[in-house]
Amino acid sequence: MALRQTQGAKRFAPALLGVVLVIVMAILPLLNLSLPGILPGPTYTPGSLALLSLCMVFAALALSYNLLLGSAGMLSFGHALYFGAGAYGLGIVLDAFALPLWQGVFLALIGGLVIALVTGAVAMRVNGIPFAMVTLAFAQAGSVLVRRNQKITGGEEGLGLHTESVPDWLVGVINTRNLYWLALIVLVIVYLIVLWVDKSRLGHLAAAARENELRVQVLGLRPARAKLIVFVIAALCASLAGIAYLLLQSGTQPSAVGTDLTITVLVMVVLGGVGFRWGAIVGGVLYTILDQRLTVLARAEGIQALPDFLRIPLSEPLFLLGVLFILVVMFLPGGIAGTVDSLRRRRRGSAPAAGSLVGLEDSDALNTEVSVR
Repeated sequence: MALRQTQGAKRFAPALLGVVLVIVMAILPLLNLSLPGILPGPTYTPGSLALLSLCMVFAALALSYNLLLGSAGMLSFGHALYFGAGAYGLGIVLDAFALPLWQGVFLALIGGLVIALVTGAVAMRVNGIPFAMVTLAFAQAGSVLVRRNQKITGGEEGLGLHTESVPDWLVGVINTRNLYWLALIVLVIVYLIVLWVDKSRLGHLAAAARENELRVQVLGLRPARAKLIVFVIAALCASLAGIAYLLLQSGTQPSAVGTDLTITVLVMVVLGGVGFRWGAIVGGVLYTILDQRLTVLARAEGIQALPDFLRIPLSEPLFLLGVLFILVVMFLPGGIAGTVDSLRRRRRGSAPAAGSLVGLEDSDALNTEVSVR
């Protein structure tokens, strides 16, 4: 009985920890906490809340990409297309039709769904690198459309938020706290969706197809359909993150659709640990903070006073992020979460099940043949 209670406590410990973290994040804007070098000011100030909100938006985007790469094994170079579809879709709908915000959000998500369904059905006619190249082509096409349609998308200058259709409590610096809570809600929703997919029969089937698609087909199942559904769900989560980004930034830019953003999200996932939900969140938050704070560090007087051979590279945040990524790949090949999991397993004297990918969180995904029948 005691052993069973201990096992039950361990089983529910991650969920309990997650609830506690969400509660802490929810009350953070009400506290006066300072993290020098990480946040620009106390946690209740608009600057810190805006940075934390941006971290949560990109953490949600990283979670959606981890669903593709970690759960289904699909390497996409066009995931930013759906993030941009959410941001630009909501901006265009609000500007053109002056609809209420929540109706605009619904239409933007429908638009992201249609785009994901069409592009996913075409891209999944091939696998592996060809699949990545097709998604890249779709993203490039979307980027061109955004940049060349000045009247609709704002072109190179980007698209501003039509604030007349947005509730007053979500507009302006004075309401940064509300936007922070909105970003937290979006992150929680995306996490729950990803968790549901990973734990469901659909997620098990996609994971099995990632390991050996031919074997799944021999069992009489349809891995292609499962992968397409996972692809569309991941795209919808990315669109939802894009909607939050538009509201948070009061507009969007062509970079929200570009391939560079997809590569950035890929780095976030690899940094956190491919296949780990909490790793994707950590990677998204860590990368965003470094990207923002290294820009400030590059302008510091101490850096500017260095000799040119040191000042020039240290003044480039992308250079520092690139070096960090190389170090992670070299010394932490499983990412942050993968390394923590390896240390935990080593301490417990257990090892990952045979045939699993490095960083796979759920061992029950390895028993797919049983669960999908």
